[in-house]
Parts: sequence; C-alpha cells; structure tokens
Amino acid sequence: MKAVQFCGLPGYKFIYILLLYCSVSLPQKVFSQICTGSLGDPAVSIDFGRGTDNFGPALGAATNYQYVASLNPGDGSYTIVKSIGGGAWFKTVNHTPNDPDGYMMMINASYQPGVFYETAIQTDLCPNTTYEFAAWVTNLLTYSGKKPNLTFSVLTPDDQLLGTYTTGDIPENPVSTWKQYGFLFTTSNVNRVKIRIVNNGPGGDGNDLALDDITFRACGPKISTMIDHTNQAEKTICKEDGVVLSADVQGSATLQYQWQKTVNGQWTDLNGETSTQLNLAAGSLQTGDFQYRLVAAEATNFNSPACRTASQPISIHVKTLSIPVVTSTLAICEGGTIYLDVTGTDGPYLWTGPGNFSSTEKSPVIANAVLTQSGDYQVTTMLGNCTASAKTKVSVLPFPVPVVDPAEPICSGSSVMLHAAGGTQYNWTPATGLSATDISNPVASPVQTTLYTVTISNGTCEKQANVTVEVLKKITANAGRNRVIIEGQAITLEGEISGDHVKYLWSPADGLDDPAKLNPVATPVQDVTYTLTAWSADGCTGASADVTIKVLKKIVIPNTITPNGDGVNDLWNIAALDNYPAAAVMVFNRYGEKVYTGTGDGKSWDGKYKGTYVPVGVYYYVIDLHDGQKIMSGSLTVLR
Repeated sequence: MKAVQFCGLPGYKFIYILLLYCSVSLPQKVFSQICTGSLGDPAVSIDFGRGTDNFGPALGAATNYQYVASLNPGDGSYTIVKSIGGGAWFKTVNHTPNDPDGYMMMINASYQPGVFYETAIQTDLCPNTTYEFAAWVTNLLTYSGKKPNLTFSVLTPDDQLLGTYTTGDIPENPVSTWKQYGFLFTTSNVNRVKIRIVNNGPGGDGNDLALDDITFRACGPKISTMIDHTNQAEKTICKEDGVVLSADVQGSATLQYQWQKTVNGQWTDLNGETSTQLNLAAGSLQTGDFQYRLVAAEATNFNSPACRTASQPISIHVKTLSIPVVTSTLAICEGGTIYLDVTGTDGPYLWTGPGNFSSTEKSPVIANAVLTQSGDYQVTTMLGNCTASAKTKVSVLPFPVPVVDPAEPICSGSSVMLHAAGGTQYNWTPATGLSATDISNPVASPVQTTLYTVTISNGTCEKQANVTVEVLKKITANAGRNRVIIEGQAITLEGEISGDHVKYLWSPADGLDDPAKLNPVATPVQDVTYTLTAWSADGCTGASADVTIKVLKKIVIPNTITPNGDGVNDLWNIAALDNYPAAAVMVFNRYGEKVYTGTGDGKSWDGKYKGTYVPVGVYYYVIDLHDGQKIMSGSLTVLR
C-alpha cells in the first residue's frame, strides 16, 4: 500500500481535506435482494468481540492474512481493533451500535485477489428456511486508490453454494461511510453453513477496508401489527385502560405464533399468548413504557429461535392520568381578555363554558369579554378512555359609572369639598391640596387652579373622572407712585389691579375725568390723595391703595426788569418760587458769565452783580426746581 498522508498533515492547504475526510461514519444499505416479509432476531452475529484493549485477538483459521496488533497493517495483513485513526485512512470506529468497546476487522488487501475470510457457522439453522445474510463494510481510504471489491458467499459444509453477492467496486466517500451489503439464501435440507468472503481486487495502492457485524436473520411471512384494530405502532394509554394488539400474517396456515414482551431489555415469551391477538385487559398494566411483538415460525421449527421471524415492535406507554389544575376563580372587567390555563397534565384538553364555548388549546384566550360570558369553565383532559376534569369560575364584571359633582370656584386661601360616587374605592390625584386621597369626598385647598382625577373602582374594574377646582386669584391694587404737578397741569394715574372677576373705583372723584377708569386723568387744584379700591364680584377679599398728588403753584417768570431805583419793576420777582425751596436759579450774561445765583427762598434779583447794576442788555436764566420737572430757561432783558 502506498502511504499517502492526508489527515493530520500541517499547513493551510490541507484544511479542506481535513474537514472533508476526517469525519464520522454515515450508514447505508446495499442489498441484492430484500426480505419482503418479516425478519427474525440475528441467528448468527459476528461482531469480532469486545475488550478493554484497543486491539483484539487474532481470528485464527478464519483468515489466511497475517495478524498484526498495529494501526498500520501491511498488504495481506489485518488487525482486530476498536478504532482506526488518521493517516491515509479515515478516523473510523467499529460499527456495532452503542458498543464503544467493540472490535472490527481492519484489512489491507493482499497483492493477490482471493479469500481473506472464511468461517464455519456453529449455530444450527433451520432446514429449508430463507435467511438474510448481511455484513457492514467501509472503504477506509481518504484518497482515490484501488477499490475493495467483495464477493460474499454462503455455502454448505461440503461447498455447495446456497447464495452469493458481489459488491462491485466500493468507492471512497467524502466521509467515513459504513455500508451494509446483503442477500437472501435458503438452507435447503441443511442446518449448518459457512461464510466465505473474497476480495476480487489486488492490494497495493489502496484496497483497504473494515468489516463488522455479519448477521443471519430468518426471513419469513409478512406480519402487520395493529393497536386496537388500527394501523398504529405506538400508543399511550391510561393505567385504567386496556388495549388489544393484533397481527395480520401473510403466511401458511400451519404457522405457529408467540407474543413477546421486553423484560430488562430482553424479549420474553408471554405464557399462553399464541394467537394473532393479544388482549391486555383494563387495569392489568402498570405505568411504564413497554414493547410487544409477535414471532412466527412453522410448527416443526418453532422451538428454535433461529427459525422465528418477528413483527416490528409495538410500543405501549402506560401512564397515570394526572388531575388538571386550574385557578379556582377569575375576575375580569367587561371588554377585557379571559386567560384560561391548565397545569399538571399533558393533555389533550377540552374546554367548555358559557355560550357554547369550546376549545382544545391548553391556554385558550377569550378577547373582548362580555357579561354573558361569566360562569363556570371546565377543562377535561383525556388519556385513552380515562378523563379528568377541573373547573374555574369566571366573573365578567361591569365597569363602575363614575359620578363627580362640579366644584364651585374658590377664593385663594379657601377650600371646597369634592364629591364622587359610583364605586366602593376611590383614589384622587394629584394629592396636592387634598385632605385625603382615598375617600369619596376630600376637602380641596389648592393654591392654584387644579385638575383632579379620581379613579373609581368596584374592587376589580375601575374608571376615571375629572373635576377642576378653579382658584380665583388674590385681588391686589396699586395706585402708582406719588406725583407732583404744577397748578393747572393734568396727569394720568398709574393704577394697577390683579385677580379674577375684579371691580374697582377711584375716590374721591374730584379732579378725575372718570373714577371708574383704571387710569383716569387727574387735574386737581390742590394737594390730594386718591384711593384705588378693588373688590371681587365673587365675594373674595378686596384690596386698596393710595397715591398722593402734590399741586404746586404755577411759576411766573418775568422777561424784563428796569432796575433804576424808581421803585417800579426794579426787581426780578418770580411768582410762587417760594413753593420750591430746593430750586436753583442762575442768570448768565451773553458771555456765559454767571451774574446771579439764587434759590427758592423767595428772594428776588435786584439786577446787580457784585454790588453794581449790570449793563443794559439781554441775559439768560436757568431755573431747576429739583422736583423732577423739566429745567426752565429763557431770556431776561435788563432796561434802564
């Protein structure tokens, strides 16, 4: 054999090959003939044994190949091994199911084609009986090389051929693949046979294979089984139920039958059950999972297990019916959703309820519930012919009808009692300004207009209603700043008010164009105090404010004086200036030189500057009364 390495080589170029070839086995079946009836248990089973070591013992005379305890047997050699690993061969484990300690025969073909395995079967077979021969084979190569090509033969001890089958070339596969090859043969009048396996191809570069699980199984009449007279292979029943198993056998009238049951993983005959029907009486079964089958053979061979064929197993699952558990009561609001649910059992389920309600769901949902859907809902669970039920009471409740009285407006700092009705429980929000939030008639004392929401409940369903408490703003009055005017001057009073639904009036009305105006025009003839009074049309506390108007005499400024000592118009006398004690009076000549400075002390200018009369001419005055009025200025002519 040419040692070509694929699996296990380093380097990225071999990643795809590693993934493709270093894989698990995928079983397939290739038969030249198929048993159209039923098969028995293996009368012959060659699986090459099992053990704790990776290598098993040599086969002795069963092969003329050389035995080596190695994972790399040369051409014309073989080994008995649990698993094969890497190199030019797939990673392969023995074929026997659920037997990690089992062995297989690994063969590296001889350069010369020929027999590589032959053994006499030491089990007595039944004469004139058809058997299925089968063997599992895998091509171990991970690359394209010479292909195994096998011929299986069953012969009598004196080499009379009873049956044969040639596989043809067994190709490599992308992954490790076990294939079962087989054919049917008939024993004629013998009960002992031998197996011969020939490799038709030469060894060398390839032709490496593994062989495992060679079996003989009797092929007999077709047996079709039924459960309770229906075509079922599996059924779950209640412990209190019974079940009838039966079989339709397409065979001779002389066949004999026996029902069997698995006990501790082994098929065991049921005493007295020798017809094609097995009646498992109600209450006779314990809980658990059981398998039954019918075996058949001719009466002359019936006592030999190697002659029997068997139906496919029937699985019966016996369970104790669980009692369903539901919520005892449910309460929802009209228009809501009813959620039903059951636990403690696997179903199937049947729900029934008011208004011909029916459902087979575990957790049915009823949307937009109406009052007429109140009542008892029952769920029934079934297992075979057994039933168990449970009930839940569903109440569909109407919503409360909220009644909330409107609230009268209140003055700032006052309170009002709210009134709600229509339920048994109340919850007010916001809590600000309320004496309580969980009663029907709390006292509300908000500091500003507030919308209150009350949730009214009957214990399950609830609705909301609103009421607004209007808080009338506190009334304020501002008459404005005190003012000083000159006699005959008019001013507008700066009245301001605030609050809700306010009325107001100025007093006294003397000198006002309209005392009912917020900003009346005042022309008093003397000092006066006006009062702005504001009050609420709703009876809330009012307010008032005063403003004082000081009326100054009108200043009269002469524009000519004749200071010549004749006693006529000798002085510049400003009328009413003495009403302005803080006034400043200045006179300038045409050069800007100040020739007189005076105050509001009532004194007059005599036309002199530094004790001497000023020259005739035009002079200029500036008068600042220091009362917030505009500075007065003008010209003054001095004559002689």
